[in-house]
Amino acid sequence: MTDIAAVIFDVGNVLYHWDPRILYERLIEDDRALDAFLRDVVTPDWHFQHDAGRPFAETSAELIARHPDHADLIRPWGDRFIDSIGPAVDGMPELVRDLDAAAVPLFGLTNFSAEFWPDFHAREAALFAPFRGIIVSGREQMVKPDPAIYALALARFGLAAEATLFIDDREENVRGARAAGMHAHLFRDARTLRAELAGMGLVAAS
Repeated sequence: MTDIAAVIFDVGNVLYHWDPRILYERLIEDDRALDAFLRDVVTPDWHFQHDAGRPFAETSAELIARHPDHADLIRPWGDRFIDSIGPAVDGMPELVRDLDAAAVPLFGLTNFSAEFWPDFHAREAALFAPFRGIIVSGREQMVKPDPAIYALALARFGLAAEATLFIDDREENVRGARAAGMHAHLFRDARTLRAELAGMGLVAAS
């Protein structure tokens, strides 16, 4: 049995579904146009700048200059970003509650814009209530899988790497956590995660 004393969660697509399509399918009716806009305009690399700390006012101005015909669709990314975040992932609120009930210290480490985080965090305050601390990349101006952000999390939360489990849906972020000395779980679904946590003696099996 692994001796885990704390758990650090990613947020997007671990605790909550996140996909820009959730927002833009409400704004673009044609499926081909929607696919092209998500692929060619509001790209993952463009959005990653927000996670790294750049303000939307700057990134949107640059993007609109490159795609002026899409200005009216680019602006809602900032105004309605919260609408791109869907419901909690099935089984995860229950798992968070069970870990908290077992007195397992819970923390967050998320690549997320500092501008977009407060409204979302407020909306989902109930699920986040048990978390003792959350590091938001945009506030720190460093992103996973930069080794520095894992070091920051361990130091700020006062955790020993070898006694910490990190959970993320991206392989590169999981590798980064392991390189920092943490145990890490590549998230696919709550049932698989619960089985691993049960094997560590942290929660009951389903």
